[in-house]
Amino acid sequence: MIFLDSKSPEFENDIRALLMAFFTGEKIQTGPGSCDRHLQVFFAGTDLTAIITDADGRSMERRAVSPSGSYRDRKDTLKTLIYQLLSAFTGHGLPWGTLTGVRPAKIVMESMEKGNSPDQARDWLVSHYLVSEEKADLCSRIAVREKAILDRIDYEKGYSLYVGIPFCPSICAYCSFSSYPLAVWAGRVEEYLDALIREIRAGAPLMAGRKPLTFYMGGGTPTTLTAPQMDRLLTALEESFDFSDSLEMTVEAGRPDSITPDKLRVLKEHGIRRISINPQSMNQETLDLIGRRHTTDDVIRAFAQARELGFDNINMDLIAGLPGERADHMERTMDAICRLAPDSITVHCLALKRAAFLNQNREQFPVADAQEVNRMIAISRERAWQIGLSPYYLYRQKNIAGNLENVGYAREGSEGVYNILIMEEKQTILALGAGASSKFVFPGPDGTSRIERVMNVKSVNDYIGRIEEMISRKEIFCSNNRIGVDENE
Repeated sequence: MIFLDSKSPEFENDIRALLMAFFTGEKIQTGPGSCDRHLQVFFAGTDLTAIITDADGRSMERRAVSPSGSYRDRKDTLKTLIYQLLSAFTGHGLPWGTLTGVRPAKIVMESMEKGNSPDQARDWLVSHYLVSEEKADLCSRIAVREKAILDRIDYEKGYSLYVGIPFCPSICAYCSFSSYPLAVWAGRVEEYLDALIREIRAGAPLMAGRKPLTFYMGGGTPTTLTAPQMDRLLTALEESFDFSDSLEMTVEAGRPDSITPDKLRVLKEHGIRRISINPQSMNQETLDLIGRRHTTDDVIRAFAQARELGFDNINMDLIAGLPGERADHMERTMDAICRLAPDSITVHCLALKRAAFLNQNREQFPVADAQEVNRMIAISRERAWQIGLSPYYLYRQKNIAGNLENVGYAREGSEGVYNILIMEEKQTILALGAGASSKFVFPGPDGTSRIERVMNVKSVNDYIGRIEEMISRKEIFCSNNRIGVDENE
């Protein structure tokens, strides 16, 4: 337990994020009590002081002159001070330095858009944010690839469309998404689709004058829908939205135990070319432990069926650091994945989300330490390179294993454009369904953007019962911000 005594409430979330990165799994409280460590952060005149003390009385202190400049300057100074203190106290650093946000490549992208070279942007990560040379290189390489893709498309005049299906065959131990077990909710799927299609038909006119550049159906597991249900949903989407100029249409097939040839045929008939088949691990004992309820043979079967039906852009998601796994488990997983030769692989580091069953029952799920997870990540990176996949996007999460990152690897031309757009926050996303969050991007004159969100309720029951409210939220927002209005009117 760590007691955080901060006199800088505006920066408390940033301090917490660094504490959680250095002391993975420990609880942080802001009130006095029985704690192993005590971190004090306070100002005295122009001096900023941070002191950490452990239960044995060992204490360390760092000071800095607080800048009088912008909020960002003050925040960066504070985070550097806290980082240096915690690094000296623990005897180790963090691969991403003081960065705690989810989009580190965005920093490089913004720097390049201001005229700096990739090397200059990379060096800024190292010098200003104390990012390791390895991670700075990765970030810079990905930003260059992202920029090359974005420079080829007119993303400013379009938007992305997201549709959420919140049902799964079973709920994985690590999951914190708004997912509901199909066995419990099967009798209400049609009601959910009724509400979703109502939102689809009401949502399309809000984006008048623009066409969806990318379409992404996620969840949950969209392929928990039956083939007729999927056909009904995709038909409603086609009747409401014009996908003629869309660069990419993706459906998360996700769980192999939800994939059948008839569902794949429906997807193909409706123009879906990119799908994800996500094993997370190719070690059966791991799948059993985390509640996946499918076999590694199911993964191979579903992948083969998709290839036979002509899907030529298949992604596979993996997780490094799952309970009980070590580097040799990742070796076995990558052996199996490389034999399948997918067009892209997304490698996630396990994130211990607060609401996940795994996090609430850690004694049942022993996880690897940071060094072991780093070895697993290195194995996945090397093997991805061997089958012609190179990194094209990355993001980070709170409580992520080893304070590392999630990386997407893809063949040239098989990158997930939606993934890039959502990470770089370059384009408005109209999001429909329970738990969906629409993100409206308003470019500014100085190259910066204002971003506003309109949220749907997470509960399926509330979404069905309050669908008119969900629609009204977007209609009011779009009307107030003149979205979908001809500027000549």
